Amino acid sequence: MRSPLTTIPAHDNHAPADVDARLRGLLGNLVARRGVHHANLAVASGDGKLRWSAACGPADARDQPVRPDTPFFIASVTKRFIITLVLQAHERGELDLSAPIGSYLPAKTTTGLHVRGGIDRTSAITVRHLASHTSGLPDHFERRREGPSLNERLATGQDLAWTFEDTMRTTREQQRPHFAPQDLTAVRQKARYSDTGFQLLIRILETVTGRSFADLLTQRIRGPLDLTHTWLPGDRPPDPGSPPPSPLYAKQRRVEVPSMIESCNDLFSTTADLLTFQRALLGGALFRDARSREMLSERRNRLRNIPVLRYGLGTMFFTAGRLVSPGRRPVTLVGHSGVTGTWLFHCPQLDLHLVGTVDQTRGQAIPFRVMARCLGVLRT
Repeated sequence: MRSPLTTIPAHDNHAPADVDARLRGLLGNLVARRGVHHANLAVASGDGKLRWSAACGPADARDQPVRPDTPFFIASVTKRFIITLVLQAHERGELDLSAPIGSYLPAKTTTGLHVRGGIDRTSAITVRHLASHTSGLPDHFERRREGPSLNERLATGQDLAWTFEDTMRTTREQQRPHFAPQDLTAVRQKARYSDTGFQLLIRILETVTGRSFADLLTQRIRGPLDLTHTWLPGDRPPDPGSPPPSPLYAKQRRVEVPSMIESCNDLFSTTADLLTFQRALLGGALFRDARSREMLSERRNRLRNIPVLRYGLGTMFFTAGRLVSPGRRPVTLVGHSGVTGTWLFHCPQLDLHLVGTVDQTRGQAIPFRVMARCLGVLRT
């Protein structure tokens, strides 16, 4: 029999009593499902009048109970940080979005990454292709010719470490591209989600700036925004008093994959830090030029391997339709999600921020259901 659940709200919540009750009910119902062990959820309005966060999980968990300020592995929500660094570097003249990746990376890295029909098209891939998932490169988490995919290993809790060079080798030897690098002047482009492209972006950033990814995050994002509970796995948190991150689960079974988490180049963070980051990103505080922020959503190509989503530059777009709020118009959520059930989105029409995690190894679909239900509560 499953242990009783406990919900821990943040001490500074500010929400009408009926909204508080319905959000608590939503969170409790989510964790009561057999496929979710615990959850951490926060919502906030753009004007700050609404702020609500809480965490829910088993009352007698062997670890410290999950709290609203508990850090968690944010998975591909990190791509919002990466694209911020890319656009900052573009502003500083350190890189050009339209430049071929071969302008910044050595031939030993790029040669043979995109061979299709016997032709190596890697030289046609630009920085913008990587940031918009329009390069055609495969995702190194997906199927490969030999052995289980990284997604399969994650789902079953099989830990594994890898390097950037391993990713490039897998791309060349174990996978194949899905389509040719797209014509970015065309009205529409093919797009397919590829984590490999963002690993290349990290290496480009490190090459053109002469700084490590960790240093760039600290100097250009974490430091200026005072994100004291955001850090790369393998490093120490800026605040020594930060509690340990919440663990991952495969439904109700705890999963230990520390090497995989560190190899991903994805961050630990908290709902509060992520909200601070998102407000700064959307408000333009992280850029020198207002046009940089607009570039995030300059295109909205449908992702071929995640057809419910559209993609810009390091930016997902999800439409929450009429089934969420009968009689109301659909609204759009803009941000990013992660494979372990993490999310950081903003609804421009309602000026609402939504962030959270369920820490599940097969959690990629859960964020969109949770956010749709949150909107259902907040629009009544």
